[in-house]
Amino acid sequence: MKKIYLCLAVLAAVAVWACNSTKKVAAPDENFVTVRDGDFYIGDSLYRFVGTNFWYGPILASEGRGGNRQRLARELDLLQSTGINNLRILVGGDGDEGLPSHIGPVLQTAPGVYNDTLLQGLDFLMAELERRDMKAVLYLNNAWEWSGGYGAYLQWAGKGKAPIPSVDGWPAYMDYVKQFVVCDSAKQLSYNHVRNIVGRTNGVTGKPYSESPAIMAWQVANEPRAFADDSVSKRAFADWIRTTARIIKEVDPNHLVSTGSEGKHGCEQDIELWEEIHNYPEIDYGILHLWPYNWSWVCKETLSTGVDSACVKALEYIMPHAAMMKKAGKPLVLEEFGYPRDSMSFVPGSPVEGRDRFYEYIFSLVKEGDLLAGCNFWGWGGYARPSHVVWQSGDDYVCDPAQEEQGLNSVFAKDNTTIAIISKNSRIIDTK
Repeated sequence: MKKIYLCLAVLAAVAVWACNSTKKVAAPDENFVTVRDGDFYIGDSLYRFVGTNFWYGPILASEGRGGNRQRLARELDLLQSTGINNLRILVGGDGDEGLPSHIGPVLQTAPGVYNDTLLQGLDFLMAELERRDMKAVLYLNNAWEWSGGYGAYLQWAGKGKAPIPSVDGWPAYMDYVKQFVVCDSAKQLSYNHVRNIVGRTNGVTGKPYSESPAIMAWQVANEPRAFADDSVSKRAFADWIRTTARIIKEVDPNHLVSTGSEGKHGCEQDIELWEEIHNYPEIDYGILHLWPYNWSWVCKETLSTGVDSACVKALEYIMPHAAMMKKAGKPLVLEEFGYPRDSMSFVPGSPVEGRDRFYEYIFSLVKEGDLLAGCNFWGWGGYARPSHVVWQSGDDYVCDPAQEEQGLNSVFAKDNTTIAIISKNSRIIDTK
């Protein structure tokens, strides 16, 4: 009898083994970006990229105020011809219309109330990216005032009028928005927005966004911060990022999720907090931003002569983050970096010797692949012709948001040397 039971057990084990050995493991969709062994892949092909920031794409793609589909087509054609296939895009602005230093038109005018024309613009843009086999990272919130984000949600949650930095000063703004990560009602409004957008069906393609091959990743926010270094705020900050990422994964399990973080600089100089957040299983890869001029690595007088020093400081900033992601088995992307024109000019086609050299250095790090798996320079100005140094409604959109000088960090179609450097490097790096 024991022999019979033993034979039956062996037969059962063999049957289980046979079933498991013949069961096909679901392969990732060949059009989606995935992460394996610390690298990005599309299907079985390694994916590294030189991309750009193009936050205003959905506005340009709309048929309402600010829309210009003819320009959009020209921009996408030029981007493709330059070898750029990865765009970082803002889903839309939040809050009141007509505020100083604030983009317009606004997508979310009240909690859950949307400008349908802009939503249709987002749909149209994503359909165009699908048609062109381009990828997008879509960010859903913003720590800064230029698109609403934190301040809009706090105002809607009854925390009073959000300060405007250009009017009330940066200290007043940052003191106000530090409430966001500890305000449950404001965070709940942001979660509702995430569900609304991530769960959307594209009105042009008829497909859910969760099935779009144009989406590389959803992103929690642009440069999320706690804006306070006490332990309660930092813990609430980390928990909010993880909760948002979980909601995204629940609604759309097919696409990657990233944070939008600046790195240590965006975690109150607490790199261990950055490491913890980017080790969450809901976060698929690491994010850094880098701003040599904003962070005082160079000044107006040293934009050309201080490039080598800026490159050294950039490497010093990148390396510890890269080591943490290598340990975690995740890629690292430098998704924002900018460098002003020589002598702080804002004119398309004016000299960019310092910028060109800094771009070349960052691209070389992506090509080597040891530290960075991709990058998105800030940002794309293309065929825009800025009418004013300070953006006014009706002006062409450039990548410099409304609170910055128009043309400060934007790459224009007239910037021939920069375009040539981008093209040369993107064609080597894009290994799809």
